[in-house]
Amino acid sequence: MNFLAHIYLSGDNPKIMVGNFIGDFVKGRNLIEQFEPEIARGIELHRAIDEFTDHHPVVLQSKIRLRPKYRHYAAVIVDVFYDHFLSRYWNDFHTQLLADFSSQTYKTITHHWETLPAAVKHMLPYMIRDNWLVNYGKLEGIEQALAGMSRRTRHNSKMNESIADLRENYDAFKMEFEMFFPELIQHSQHFIMGTRE
Repeated sequence: MNFLAHIYLSGDNPKIMVGNFIGDFVKGRNLIEQFEPEIARGIELHRAIDEFTDHHPVVLQSKIRLRPKYRHYAAVIVDVFYDHFLSRYWNDFHTQLLADFSSQTYKTITHHWETLPAAVKHMLPYMIRDNWLVNYGKLEGIEQALAGMSRRTRHNSKMNESIADLRENYDAFKMEFEMFFPELIQHSQHFIMGTRE
């Protein structure tokens, strides 16, 4: 999953949310030596979300649709597509307006500036300036996000072209998101509460 989903799935604990947000930028297993406990827990949640997503059969259907053209980048593209649906249909999942949720999120992350990895500190001003979390809900916003990711890849990922695949198969990707995401919500809640499913 991409940024919005990871933030949303963190519940109402700000430090878990910050850890979940920076999860892709943190390597290694000795998290408790690098971060305070709730930040470390958020990073562990991020990894649990990724593990669950990577092996889910419904997500696999989405990836298979993209794999012939985009190969291993299909998983990254699906993450962005799913964030689009979460952003666009936000009111189905949260009582707070997405604009307010996003503004609050940016403030929370910025408040933990000293904790953020260097790459996140570089990215965050652009994220705030262009309000990525809200703009994911627009096809133009997703197109910009995918184009930016494509520019940053070493190989010709063609991710910038995948907006055409989203438009062409919009209903199929949306249905798969709607099947998968409630299960991911439940999985994340169990992880946060420390209970078995």
